[in-house]
Order: sequence, then C-alpha cells, then structure tokens
Amino acid sequence: MSGHQARKRFGQHFLSDESVLAAIIAAIDPRPGDALVEIGPGLGALTHPLLECVDRLTVIELDRDLAARLRRNPRLDVIEADVLTVDFEALATAAGRPLRVVGNLPYNISTPILFHLLGAAGRIADQHFMLQKEVVERMAAGPGSKNYGRLSVMLQWRYDIESVLDVPPEAFDPPPRVDSAVVRMQPLPAPPEVDAALLSELVLVAFSQRRKLLRHTLGRWLAERALAPGFDLQRRAEEVPVAEYLALAAQATEKAARA
Repeated sequence: MSGHQARKRFGQHFLSDESVLAAIIAAIDPRPGDALVEIGPGLGALTHPLLECVDRLTVIELDRDLAARLRRNPRLDVIEADVLTVDFEALATAAGRPLRVVGNLPYNISTPILFHLLGAAGRIADQHFMLQKEVVERMAAGPGSKNYGRLSVMLQWRYDIESVLDVPPEAFDPPPRVDSAVVRMQPLPAPPEVDAALLSELVLVAFSQRRKLLRHTLGRWLAERALAPGFDLQRRAEEVPVAEYLALAAQATEKAARA
C-alpha cells in the first residue's frame, strides 16, 4: 500500500517501525473470535498483523482513497466515516460481544474520540491506542500532578488506564513533532453510577481556573445546587481525587433525579 501521500487535515502519520508494531500487537494480544475494531487503519501497518490473529476485522477510515484500498481485502469490514459519528454500541450489538478497540488515533482529534467512546464503555472489553505521549500522561495522571485535569477524571471514572509503550517520532512516516505512547484502557467492572453530563459539567467548572481555590469556581456551582456543605473548597482542582469528584457527581445526580 505505497504511494499514498499523508494528509495533514486528517492528522495522518503512518507507523512504519516493525519492532514497534510487533510490541503493539503483543500488548493487544488479539485472539481468534475477538470483535476487533480498528480506528484509522491508514496504510494497514497494524491492520495486517491483526488479521494474522483474527478472522475478520472492522476498520473505520475517513480517507476515501484509503477506504477504497482497504475494501480490496475481503476479510475487512470497512466503515468509511468520521469516527465521531460511529455508533460503537450498535457495533457491539451486531458483533454479539464486547468490542476490542485499537488504533493509531489522529492526534488532532484524539480527545474528542476518547470522549465519544466513553459513552460506549459498557460494551467494550478494552482499548489500545497510540496517542501523543502528553495526552497519555494526562489520562493516567493522579491528583497533585500538573497533568491531572478534566481528561484524567472523566476517563478514570470508567477505565483503568496504563501506559504500556513509548514510541519515538522516527517510528512514523512522516515523523510527528511529538513523542507518542500506547495506552491500555480497560473499562472498570462496576463504575460509580453518575450522570455523565453532570460529572462533565462539574469537572469543567472545577478546572476552569486551575490556579484559583475551588471556592472561587466549584464553590458557586455547589452552592447553587445546595450540595456538599462539608466539601473542602480550600483546595485547587488538581488536589481533589477522582473519588471525591465522583461522590459530588453522585450527589448531584441523586438530587436531580428527585427534583
């Protein structure tokens, strides 16, 4: 599949290092019968070794030229679409089992993709993604870290997150200007039941002015809803553990349900 020019508007950087590819396949550990979905297969660097392990593979590709090439393989189910429009719950229903989602995600829209998949976490077995290393660090960060923020809280609500492999720019063609990493995301078996929209709003407010104490930001939000009078607002947003944000969201969810 040579001769394709990487398209900047799609954020295309094609993985070309064989040793890195082998390490990613080992981390994914695909098995026959897996309901595998690959986001952004590109020139098929990851697609072909995956097909050596499974009978069929669903791929989601926006670039119509690449999608046309991929359709030549009868073992690929090609969805030519923007991944942000794909219904992953419907894919899991059609497969009859939880999905295993993989991919070298376009770095320019990686965060929206992660949030889109969040809604289908209950129908997913695991996710392995190549991402900008800085994004992976934010995803896995704990409280007290400069990388800890809205992305950390929202994703750690639903997933166990582990960085499994660092990947240098020279592993790609063309090389990106940033370091990359492969992250493993495994949905938690029993995440706290909260309204996702309420949690998102709460966390967005909390981290809206990181340098200020929470009494200046989240304090007003909680007071308007008569929530958590004992919550310590003399902290900054990055000092509050995920569990405390989830407890606040659970209170807000319960109160909204009673209203």
